[in-house]
Amino acid sequence: MPSPLDLVDLPFLRDALFELVLLGVAGGVVGAWIVLRRLAFFSHAVGSAAFPGLVVADATGVSAAVAGLAVALGYAGGVRRASRAGREPGEATALLLAAALALGVVLASDVFESGAAVDRLLFGTLLGLDAEDLALSAAATGLAVAATLAFGRTWAAVAFDPDGTAALGVPAKLADFLLLALVAVAAVAAIPAVGALLVTAVYVLPAAAALLLADSVPGLIAWALALALAEGVAGLYLAYWLDVPAGPPVAVLGGAAFALVSVARGPARAGRRVRGPAPEAV
Repeated sequence: MPSPLDLVDLPFLRDALFELVLLGVAGGVVGAWIVLRRLAFFSHAVGSAAFPGLVVADATGVSAAVAGLAVALGYAGGVRRASRAGREPGEATALLLAAALALGVVLASDVFESGAAVDRLLFGTLLGLDAEDLALSAAATGLAVAATLAFGRTWAAVAFDPDGTAALGVPAKLADFLLLALVAVAAVAAIPAVGALLVTAVYVLPAAAALLLADSVPGLIAWALALALAEGVAGLYLAYWLDVPAGPPVAVLGGAAFALVSVARGPARAGRRVRGPAPEAV
């Protein structure tokens, strides 16, 4: 049975551990806004939608981070544009996701014949992390913290009182697009570790459980951060022990934690919700 110390003794596991710690911090911060703004489906979709860009990058030698970011940001812009054109946000997200996945499947199977690379792109890997992956995760974490400091009160105001933000003169439309872009960057940063299909394991599951535990936005961020870090580190150890990609164990632990918190705290949370900022604080 492998020792937990292997996570710091073995070089490739140290890189994976550092990656998941960075993603845990980003997951706590970004995940809080995802659950408050009801962007869980978008966060899953934008990671999956990056799949065709990653297939092209894998086959051509182009930087996976650059290709994934280009597709994810384009997808976020497309969802925003479709929503402004009158479509429901969920409908726009689903339509563009279906198109992106279909394109990715065609590219992977018929054009580039990617084969085994598809599993790595969809479910992540412990062995494929490099300096570029770590740098992207560090940048996503830094952006998440900086954006929260700059726009957190606006995002909270829109989440709790969308009609009142217009009267307050809050730049809600700009803040909304920046939040979608931040989620897109964070999703792409998580793909090397957990794969395109399991981005929600990092950003949604810990925050969804935290929503049942917290009574304020700072508390939500703190709980989401703690749970994302714990699930990431424990999931990495399980992945090493079971010799599987990191994404599935992290997702299973996240789902189990959410189920346990739901059972333990669900009745106590009935009729309660996270408190937003006072209007004068925005």
